[in-house]
Amino acid sequence: MRNLCLSGGFAHPFDDTSAALADLLTEVGIDTEITEDLETGIARSAAGEFEMVTLNLLRWRMLADRFAPHRQALAYQLPAVTRAQLTEFVRRGGRLLAMHAASICFDDWEQWWELLGARWNWERSGHPPLGRMQVRITAPHHPLVAGVGDFEVVDEAYGFLDEQPDLEPLLTSAHGGRDHPLLWVRPFGAGRVAYDALGHDLQSYDSPQHREILRRTAAWLTEPTVPEEGRR
Repeated sequence: MRNLCLSGGFAHPFDDTSAALADLLTEVGIDTEITEDLETGIARSAAGEFEMVTLNLLRWRMLADRFAPHRQALAYQLPAVTRAQLTEFVRRGGRLLAMHAASICFDDWEQWWELLGARWNWERSGHPPLGRMQVRITAPHHPLVAGVGDFEVVDEAYGFLDEQPDLEPLLTSAHGGRDHPLLWVRPFGAGRVAYDALGHDLQSYDSPQHREILRRTAAWLTEPTVPEEGRR
């Protein structure tokens, strides 16, 4: 499978993590090209050059005052035509793997969280400081996590996102008085979507449990869809 990884943005070592992710995906037969050109990349995917798109990036409008020094260089809005291309790419059978900060991206695109399954809410979303965190398997019989067991990883535990009501997390982490979903998969039209909230830096990719779950998730994305999945 040919995969295009859209990379880059604010406050994360995306060059390192995108390269690590590309190397891991080769283990399940996925060849990856990495680019920071979102609009050209999504257009190429919509035209059939790639069967899978990976989002390992952090691009949004940066409206809060604390981001003002970075706004001119990094603030971003996904054009309407590019939104439509990405949506139709997945709806027609494309695969979408979204990592970590992808839930913060495209904050002016209302339909983004319908496609992804959840989104960052600047009024309440957050995470504890980067550090050791506990990850709990919440669907132990699901093939993406079966037999892995709860584990510890150095990462950021995103929480208090706006979640779609049908969200079924496979991994969670507890903070702020509740469990927060970290991994889920979902059909979208004839395509498939997976979101992994882990992956802040290379320490996350050093975790053998996280690597195994990512391999299984990527393998699930390469599988053919069945007719009953095409329901969105």
